[in-house]
Amino acid sequence: MDQGGPTRPARPAPRHALAELLDPATYRAAAYVLLSVPAGTLVAALLTAAVLVGVLSLPVLIGALFLIGALWLVVGLGDAQRTLMGVLGVRFARPAPALRPGGLLGWLGATLGDPATYRTLLFHVIQLPLGVICWVVLATLLAAVVLGLGAPVWLMDKSVPLVWNEWTLEPGPVAVAGLMLTGAGALLVTAGVVNLMGRMWTRLGAALLARDPAEAARREVIALRRAAGRVALGDDLPATLRDLTTQARAASTADAVALVAPDGTLRALDAGFGPPDLAALSGPLTRPPAPGEASLTALSGGAALAALPVTLPASAGADGGTLRALYAPGTRPGADELAFLLSIADHAGTALHATQLIERAGARAGEQERARLARELHDSVAQALYGITLGAKTARATLERDPDRTRQSLEYTIRLAEGGVSEMKALLFSLRPDALEEGGLIAALTQHAHALEARHGLTVHADLREEPALSPDAQAAAYRVAQEALHNTVKHARAGQVWLSVTQDATHVTLSVRDDGRGFDVTAQGRGTLGQRSMRERAAGAGGTLEVLSGPGQGTRVTLTLPATRPEESA
Repeated sequence: MDQGGPTRPARPAPRHALAELLDPATYRAAAYVLLSVPAGTLVAALLTAAVLVGVLSLPVLIGALFLIGALWLVVGLGDAQRTLMGVLGVRFARPAPALRPGGLLGWLGATLGDPATYRTLLFHVIQLPLGVICWVVLATLLAAVVLGLGAPVWLMDKSVPLVWNEWTLEPGPVAVAGLMLTGAGALLVTAGVVNLMGRMWTRLGAALLARDPAEAARREVIALRRAAGRVALGDDLPATLRDLTTQARAASTADAVALVAPDGTLRALDAGFGPPDLAALSGPLTRPPAPGEASLTALSGGAALAALPVTLPASAGADGGTLRALYAPGTRPGADELAFLLSIADHAGTALHATQLIERAGARAGEQERARLARELHDSVAQALYGITLGAKTARATLERDPDRTRQSLEYTIRLAEGGVSEMKALLFSLRPDALEEGGLIAALTQHAHALEARHGLTVHADLREEPALSPDAQAAAYRVAQEALHNTVKHARAGQVWLSVTQDATHVTLSVRDDGRGFDVTAQGRGTLGQRSMRERAAGAGGTLEVLSGPGQGTRVTLTLPATRPEESA
């Protein structure tokens, strides 16, 4: 995996004297220290009892089951310890599913061969004595705090004299004030020591309770594979970005992961089950990350924010924003995790760039389609309207002096109008392939045949009976092939007549376009011109075959064979 660039931790702001006393992390650390001794006592008692019973009963064979139970307790209590570390804000990534041999022996071998088992056991062993040491230190400091801050009570109480050797002490106000200041100082020291203990337990838990690093690598590989598949699908950009943040959070130790636009607005967010810190995850960054690098910023309360750039190619001419990962107090990402998050950010950049390319291609295709439509309208409908205008003017000029010529002009005008309507319908069918589903293939071919007769003077013999049983894709392919074949007839064949037919048997639908034009040598053109290759590709895409038969002076016949759909499929 690409390790990415170095991290750039931001220098935390100077902390005032009461910062640690007011820091919520201090009280979370105090809560964990208070729980460490009873938790350590319970764990030590359970493991000691299981091991002793197992060793003592080993001669009667049942001891082996107790020893296996002790091993199970090491693993199970390790999960409980990881949950307890949540008091400190430490989050352990969820384990990736692993393939292990089945049965008791398989589990036993896998557990004994897992280094995490021994690290967890070591944590169980040192938790109780280390917790006792923390309790003693805290008890000493708290006693100093109570004695110092409570000086006005016990020093000014005359019923309890203070005796030092042979002297009886009578402290004055200055001594009381000095002791109170000492107690206040001891309180600040206690807060600092508790905060230090919290960081100690956090690092200890992260070192001993973290699962196998290879498992984290497997988890990251799985997340990257899923992210790559989602980006390759690329059908819905918001859904793709949401899935990327989900994969990033699931395979990392971050509490929340967000993709943020350059202006600071959220594009996607995954915060697990907790409420996200939107102020940290959105908005402008004081120190944006450099290209290919990750910046790590310390936040108030001991939390941390990792920001990674979402890189777009230089040709895109835009900024992709950032991927931001929020970490709980006491948790910091390693270099491998930042490299993984940088890969997720690169996937997000790929998805954004792909969407830009699709939008540009769509705009370009729209421009080309509008240009084609303008040409079609000019060559067909505009010419028909011009002819209708001339015919109407001729009829008006000859209305009184030559009724026969007027009648001929009106008939000519009517034919042009009918041809224009047919041509317009054919254009609509070509612009809206889904119109085939509304009118059907037979209606589309009929309209196109009428347009050919009116526009080019061809005689079209159409044998178009019942609607064939074709899928929507096959219908579109058949219409496009017929359209291209008829276009080639008009453009190249110099034909006077065209035969167009659609027939169907039990398994196949056959579309045939034949003309009486000059034809061509099929073998001399190999697989044919661009139009023929387009027709063959459409036929193959719909699961059919295309055959072109022609010869000089013999006309041309194009035959498309498509599989017919069964009644249950068409339903």
